[in-house]
Amino acid sequence: MQAETNPIKTVAEIGLAESFAALRGKLARGKVAARREAAFRRFEAQGLPHRRVEEWKYTDLRALMRDAKPLAGAPDAGAKARAKSAGEIFAAADARRIVFVDGAFVPELSDLAALEPGLKISSLADALGRGSPEITSRLGSAGPAEGDVAYALNTAFMGDGAVVDVSAEIARPLHLVFVYGSPRAAAVFSRSSVIIGAGAGLTLIESHEGPDGVDYQINAALDLVVGERGRFDRIKVNAEGNAAMHLSTLSAIVGAKANVSDFAFVTGGQVVRNQLFVQCAGAGTTLGLNGASLLKDKQHGDTTLLVDHTAGGCQGRELFKSVLDGASRGVFQGKIVVRPGAQKTDARMMTRALLLSEDAEADNKPELEIFADDVQCGHGATSGALDDNLKFYLMARGIPEKDAETLLIQSFVGEAIDTVAHQGVRDALMDATLHWLAGRP
Repeated sequence: MQAETNPIKTVAEIGLAESFAALRGKLARGKVAARREAAFRRFEAQGLPHRRVEEWKYTDLRALMRDAKPLAGAPDAGAKARAKSAGEIFAAADARRIVFVDGAFVPELSDLAALEPGLKISSLADALGRGSPEITSRLGSAGPAEGDVAYALNTAFMGDGAVVDVSAEIARPLHLVFVYGSPRAAAVFSRSSVIIGAGAGLTLIESHEGPDGVDYQINAALDLVVGERGRFDRIKVNAEGNAAMHLSTLSAIVGAKANVSDFAFVTGGQVVRNQLFVQCAGAGTTLGLNGASLLKDKQHGDTTLLVDHTAGGCQGRELFKSVLDGASRGVFQGKIVVRPGAQKTDARMMTRALLLSEDAEADNKPELEIFADDVQCGHGATSGALDDNLKFYLMARGIPEKDAETLLIQSFVGEAIDTVAHQGVRDALMDATLHWLAGRP
């Protein structure tokens, strides 16, 4: 008889198990607690993903996550004070700010006054504390990201986040500001939920930042439902500290004739993975998933997305740009799935990497799975260095070499940034790009 074998658990896996055991005793019983338990059991069965797991082939979390930090406590006055200037690059966008410090909602730093008709904002932790049936129902339904391990961990440990309901077209952008303010390393699991009603619309800015030199860990998730003819534009900016680990999941279900765009901008963090699971569940949707990553030193940036077309007549466009300096590594994994009933799908995906150093690495893996015969689908991937001929052209006209490189890189990134509809946000992203370029040696 073959002896039963148990896989060796890593220090991080053991630490997560201990943290969940301690958290379990503090949770009220009910559907949400049961879902937390089920999610953690799913994680225990799979463990941290490693390079033999295809979706995590280039981001071996089992190796990269050496330990599990303790759960962050309530933010102190110092952390709140440091958060006052967070997300200031979007000041010109005149967005309504909702601030979370160390994973906890901070009302005194947030703008909840005079909410527009059709906009409701509340705290997830408050809703969970009240045992709100509505939030219990939301968290009890499975979404496109349900089988993912990082998302399962977020479900098990989720603490606070924004609960947003939109039933009208909201002109003013909403800015969710997530700040890590503690000088000590800890883990934050934030969870937000956004529901866009039929014919409603919202522009959402989501920014994440924290101090350099602190190896804190962030696991953030956003559950999104967009109703028929709804509009949702999200701009997510990662400016975490240079030692941070940041895992982020978007789990989205998009209804018929809706228009959804998402732009991910990454400059911070030591290890960053942005993953998007998007289901086009209604016919005639328009989807745009785009992003730009500016990485240096030994930063590791991973963008992984799954676009699942289950209804016909949908259009999808994905464009991701990476600028890689030093010994940084950029990863792109994108999969488009067209189900048998999704005829007339028009889906195209492109990723481009610009390598500024011989030590930089780009790993691109675009995929198509098509089970319908009346579709237009395509994908592509390129990687390479700056064009010497273009640089010489600029230098021959009196432009110094570094300035010539800056212009070329700015143009390269600008193609992706131009997909952002809101001009104020677009200008802020370009300013952030120029700031990153100014720091190049």
